[in-house]
Amino acid sequence: MTDQPSNRMLSTPGVPVIPLINWGGMRALYVKEVRRFFKVQLQTIWAPAVTTLLFLVIFTVALGGGGRMVMGQHFANFIAPGLIMMGMMQNAFANASFSLLVGKIQGTIIDYLMPPISTGELLAALVGAAMTRAVLVGAAVWLAMSLWPGVSVLPRHPWAVLWFGLMGSALLSLLGVLTSIWAEKFDHAAAVTNFVVQPLSLLSGTFYSVESLHGVFRGISHANPFFYVISGFRYGFLGISDSPLVVGSVLLLVVNVALAITCYYALEKGWKLKA
Repeated sequence: MTDQPSNRMLSTPGVPVIPLINWGGMRALYVKEVRRFFKVQLQTIWAPAVTTLLFLVIFTVALGGGGRMVMGQHFANFIAPGLIMMGMMQNAFANASFSLLVGKIQGTIIDYLMPPISTGELLAALVGAAMTRAVLVGAAVWLAMSLWPGVSVLPRHPWAVLWFGLMGSALLSLLGVLTSIWAEKFDHAAAVTNFVVQPLSLLSGTFYSVESLHGVFRGISHANPFFYVISGFRYGFLGISDSPLVVGSVLLLVVNVALAITCYYALEKGWKLKA
């Protein structure tokens, strides 16, 4: 009986052991990130759903919006899709902005940098996990709103719900990854949340029609990429939109590609990640 390893156990010289795409490594990191937020799902999924539902209750009940009409739709039906999308985007950012940052603070960033996965695979896993959380939050909010009396959230154009939902989730996931790379402490990430994400979310036309604004403010709103996400997502449910769908679709794709390239090169260079 020989002690020599079998030829089948050895790779052919010049042939990489890991193929072009390390699906196993990317899947392992993705599952790790999903399990991380799913272990505390009461906080990461159900709590945001309840908070978003409270917005609906406040604006339709406490403020007496039951008989109000916006763009020919009941106010509750008008704001419901925007609230779903807003919850998805905010939670996508929260998830993506946490992973690398907590690794830098706790000194475990090496766990992300040393495994045999490429920069693109690392970015795909982080963004994919954040988008998964966004979809789960969106599904939870949609389920709660579908059971709420006087609110209709039945999709009319599923393609628009899918496209703008994924584009919005990817936008905030990539922004979250970039924030996680740049930030050195939790205060930095919180500053981006408080001074960038939340203002852009609230000023995206979720609670009002941008067409009713003055020309200057309407122009400012049209420069907000969140506006195109909300407007397109609303079109998927109500069949109405206050923005050109084609322009919004192309703009979001371009912005996401630009953010992905920026995140890729920041990770590739190890900006603020490697000593």
